[in-house]
Amino acid sequence: MDYIFETKMMVRDYECDIEGIVNNANYLHYTEHTRHLFLKACGLSFAEMHRKGVDAVVARMNLQYKTPLRCDDEFFSRLNLKKEGIKYIFSHHIHRASDDKLCFRASVELVCLVNGKLGTSEDYDKAFEAYIQKDERGKRREKREERKEE
Repeated sequence: MDYIFETKMMVRDYECDIEGIVNNANYLHYTEHTRHLFLKACGLSFAEMHRKGVDAVVARMNLQYKTPLRCDDEFFSRLNLKKEGIKYIFSHHIHRASDDKLCFRASVELVCLVNGKLGTSEDYDKAFEAYIQKDERGKRREKREERKEE
């Protein structure tokens, strides 16, 4: 699978539970950090967007734990992105670096609050434009719009 963004990280000892594996909640930290790095790579700052009154917030998550990460494991956190209506849907995959084994998979839906109200953000739309995967309906709609312009 091709990804639009990836970053390499390492498991820290305090992220592990008594069984010696990464505590399940830490995967959410990994995915959030990956989204923030992706945003930065797109030229936006999460903090600056907040100062402008635009907050991207998690609306829904679907999590699947596959193979546990352990202390000192290096891993790749990878993502893809699509947009459905006002929702940005990030597909996250975390793979152990040593063998590229899938450890965690998540679908994370974000929406924007603009000055505290559900809305759309031109800044996010523009920053993500080149990365958003379009579904077949979106591709057909674009083709119709192109034909209208001709």
